[in-house]
Amino acid sequence: MFSAFFNFFGCKGQSTKTKITTTNIDHKQLENSIEAFKNRPIFTELTLQILDSVHDDNLEQTIIDNIFSKQDSIGSNDKNYSIIKSLSKGRQAVFATWGLEAEVNNGGFNQYFYNFSTSGQYTEEATDGFVLIGANKHANLTQRALDLYMKNIKYFEKYKDGTLKSFSKSYDNNPLDKLDKEFYALDSVEHISKLRIDYIRKHKNEFIDK
Repeated sequence: MFSAFFNFFGCKGQSTKTKITTTNIDHKQLENSIEAFKNRPIFTELTLQILDSVHDDNLEQTIIDNIFSKQDSIGSNDKNYSIIKSLSKGRQAVFATWGLEAEVNNGGFNQYFYNFSTSGQYTEEATDGFVLIGANKHANLTQRALDLYMKNIKYFEKYKDGTLKSFSKSYDNNPLDKLDKEFYALDSVEHISKLRIDYIRKHKNEFIDK
């Protein structure tokens, strides 16, 4: 499962789409951003008042932090998956689509299925979540990625020994590669972050604890 730190730099940084060099990065600004992220407030219980006080720029991360606070840090993947399934459809949608976006932007659908959805968990929630927030093109692409992954499951399974060498090797002639470019191009058609924020603002009761 990806960490909250990875959420920030995976989902927001989109490292596969922007080559980071010393000429296009302000190191001081980066340091400040990291420090602000590390010291951000984390709400284990969300109220309407808290949601209304959070700026749109921080709204998704606030929801994600709240969801992570409900998980068992030492629990099994199955246990934490059950916890996610017990949440509202809105929370499931934000969690699953955020996770997919972060992983695919960082390392393609190959990384998503390797790290986040090793047995197809969360992919149905991501597909349904995209539909829920109005990102139907992303939903269709996610379903196609899952179908392709399951069709080539033997190929992917042979590289899952937990080593970096095998993970790197899994990118050779990877059948999912062609879908990565489609995913990156969709951002200009369906802005997932904006759609998530709009959904949260319009369905606040799905995201509060009291």
